[in-house]
Amino acid sequence: MKPLAIIVNGIKSTLADRARKKFLKTAPEEPKIGTFDYVKPIDTGFFTVGFGKHSVMPAEPIPGKTTYYVAGYRVNHPATGVLDPMMAKAIYIDDNTGRGGIVICQIDSVGIMRHDVQIIRDKLADFCKATGCRSINICSTHDHAGIDTMGLWGPLPKSGRNKEHIQAVIDGAVAAIEDAYRSRKDGSLYYGFCEIDPALYRDSRLPEVFSNKLHRFRFSPNDGGRDIYFVNFSSHSESLLGDNTLISADFPAYIAAEVEKEKSADLVYTVGAIGGLIMMRPMDDDPVVSTKKTGRYLGKKLCEITKEVKLPPAIQIISRELYVPCDNHVLLAAAKVGIIPAKPYATGVGSGALNQSLLTEMTYMEIGNVKILLIPGEPFPENIYGGYLRSEESAEGKDPSINPPPLNSLVDGELIVIGLANDEIGYMPPPNDFYLDPELPYVTQRKDRFDRRHYEETNSLGPETSWHIYHAFRQMLDDVQEHKKLT
Repeated sequence: MKPLAIIVNGIKSTLADRARKKFLKTAPEEPKIGTFDYVKPIDTGFFTVGFGKHSVMPAEPIPGKTTYYVAGYRVNHPATGVLDPMMAKAIYIDDNTGRGGIVICQIDSVGIMRHDVQIIRDKLADFCKATGCRSINICSTHDHAGIDTMGLWGPLPKSGRNKEHIQAVIDGAVAAIEDAYRSRKDGSLYYGFCEIDPALYRDSRLPEVFSNKLHRFRFSPNDGGRDIYFVNFSSHSESLLGDNTLISADFPAYIAAEVEKEKSADLVYTVGAIGGLIMMRPMDDDPVVSTKKTGRYLGKKLCEITKEVKLPPAIQIISRELYVPCDNHVLLAAAKVGIIPAKPYATGVGSGALNQSLLTEMTYMEIGNVKILLIPGEPFPENIYGGYLRSEESAEGKDPSINPPPLNSLVDGELIVIGLANDEIGYMPPPNDFYLDPELPYVTQRKDRFDRRHYEETNSLGPETSWHIYHAFRQMLDDVQEHKKLT
């Protein structure tokens, strides 16, 4: 998410005060707590997998009578043309244990709010009944060259969301998922990864912690047809940079093009832990050339992966809703006036400074022995892998002991993280380096004692987010272990 604080130009502080009073009247819903659908490994011998894709571009040309706003950098930034189309791409995976398939759907966008995810799921309710599909997951590529899907980048105080475009996104996701089911074939699923040169990354906020792994799940159909790649990589999709006015899926589009060229394979792309702020360094002075080079480079690296593990056909999954406190009064005000499609709840004492929360969700799955966690926002890499700043390095001298343990420490082996999954609740800065302007919190970025800016805090829900993610994951893992003991 890019400067959320700029909303204040169109929303006065009095509006934020009114928003707080109104939201205090909204009673919370009971969060849905899923259970781990574990079965002992059954050697069914094969996976059944399909791929589907569909455009999510608006019907009206760009530019045309309607103005569309490029999301991710600054407000009121109209699109002037199209470099490449935004797409929805879906993979349907069934382990043939009789419990039904799961869906991972990529949407080229800066972020898909849970409001829209629920609409997509509602439209697929009959599909799920007919097919037995047990889990639908909508993941944003965090595309900073796409049309605004969240509302933050329009001519504030008006929302940047265009109803016709949002409908195209919803319909495109539904069509891609249905096509993925219809195209499914029997075959084998493999997991492998490669490492990207760390010098190609930019981590703009200390500490310098990030994953340089490019993860690949590869489905090979028994009939010798097209392979399907399901990919995870930790970088902001913003190689076109801030002056760009062309609609694009950014470098993930060119990863897919390279994989198509080299292997005639289809590809679904997801992002990892990208907070703090992780992105690829430019590969050319021209942002368009740089974007294409970045995509081609990563696509070639994907195609070069040869060391793989064949996965047994078993997918175990659990989902859990949770409330995350929202102390960001600017974000609350944006929700009140309809700029973003979010609904705060009055969750009471212990729910942050404003006693307001957003209802979101997390999903954990195991495909064979590979562990995957879907998180509804932009976790910092140190939230996952550790490496927090020491007290003498943090903004106000706070000790890293006040941070939650890194999520990867809770599992045996490696945890693959999919960020911006089923919601976008913003950045998750570690509590010991969470720093706000004391006079205008969540509005301006006052530099800390080391002259370091703290942009990410203005685009976060508050300092408690990473702890709530941690506790929810712990609870899910407790359920996982309990079901494995009982089964």
